[in-house]
Amino acid sequence: MAQNIDLLIDARWIAPVEPDCLLEGHSVAVDDGRIVALLPTCETRDRFSARERVELANHLLIPGLVNLHTHAAMSLMRGLADDLPLMDWLEKHIWPAEAAHVSADFVAAGTRLACAEMLLGGITCFNDMYFFPEAAAHAATTLGMRAVLGITAIEFPTAYASDADDYLAKGLAAQDRWRNHPLIRFCLAPHAPYTVSDKTFERIATLAAQLQLPIHCHIHETQAEISGSLERFGCRPLERLDRLGLVGPGLLAVHAVHLETGEIDLLARYGASVAHCPASNLKLASGIAPIAAMVAAGINVGLGTDGAASNNRLDLFSEMRLAALLAKGTSGDAAALPARQALRMATLGGARALGMEAEIGSLAVGKAADLCAVDFSDPTTHPCYDPISHLVYVAGREQVSHVWVGGNCCVTGKVISGLNLDELENSVRLWQNRVQIRPGIAIL
Repeated sequence: MAQNIDLLIDARWIAPVEPDCLLEGHSVAVDDGRIVALLPTCETRDRFSARERVELANHLLIPGLVNLHTHAAMSLMRGLADDLPLMDWLEKHIWPAEAAHVSADFVAAGTRLACAEMLLGGITCFNDMYFFPEAAAHAATTLGMRAVLGITAIEFPTAYASDADDYLAKGLAAQDRWRNHPLIRFCLAPHAPYTVSDKTFERIATLAAQLQLPIHCHIHETQAEISGSLERFGCRPLERLDRLGLVGPGLLAVHAVHLETGEIDLLARYGASVAHCPASNLKLASGIAPIAAMVAAGINVGLGTDGAASNNRLDLFSEMRLAALLAKGTSGDAAALPARQALRMATLGGARALGMEAEIGSLAVGKAADLCAVDFSDPTTHPCYDPISHLVYVAGREQVSHVWVGGNCCVTGKVISGLNLDELENSVRLWQNRVQIRPGIAIL
């Protein structure tokens, strides 16, 4: 007798990521939000009776993408201050704008906009570092998206908190309130070595050990950051974090652009992960991370977009392609970071960095049914000899047709379920009017 299930998805191709293979003419069976089988489509009718069946005749089905580093609410600052180096961008434009405008309502609106963009691009989970995490949690769950939210720590006051202890207290309280929600997790998120004191870092190391939470931190993003650390602390930032007990398997080092060989070895030895954000690093002229060397050393690498204020897209398709091309160009090896490895970074690499590899990141029996369907019907994708290569080097997020999170369909036919676009656009326009820069007038 056929087993009753919620959903069958028949696809021309399926890329499970782990194992590293390509299945043709296969289906994914989903029940109660989880994958119960991957099998040839010709065998499904005898084994399953599905309440819903989706046929994807010209599609590649992949795991939902994991955006390993975001500042989602900063989508409301997209294009606010372009073509500037990092510290000018932060100190003269972004931080003043945040001081003037950031609130729970700002974060809710900006995160909702970011989630809409990410879902349409096949991203099912994002790892965020920003203020008012509960507002971000409400926005993400309203659209059915998975999020890991940062318990942010920074030394200076904002509209959210007065000092590092206040940030941590508020973030830990938010984690307690959202502890049992299936889509929401938390991590510790000290902003960066140049904005966080030794005392705060030591407390974060203790909390991470007690609560078994990852540590999400910008590190070695620019040469100026390293020079400043040498002047203030007498050592490079990563060495300082190591002395303070933060370097370990739970560390997620964001950017990691300027690493020496010994630092790559250190991250590899401790089992730390790296969030590679190639587009943001290029746009802010921060540099190009030595990803080929990191991968060769065995470091787990995932892909992030950073915020839309510094990218200006929350688009992991473009990050996959850019990461692969930069790895080849900087290493002089055309075989560096092949397409399958780029896809793995955008899925299982991110999940592993967040400690979620048992739940998401690949298509396997028992895992959550977080899925993305990419339509190769468009003439711009023809001919197709290798669908995974096509995914990285040819396709774009505009080819995403369907997205599921935990078996729930969030995007169908490139339309987000349950989203009132007019309401979203009106909200964004209101915030744009408040934040608007006029030529020759500084942000106050």
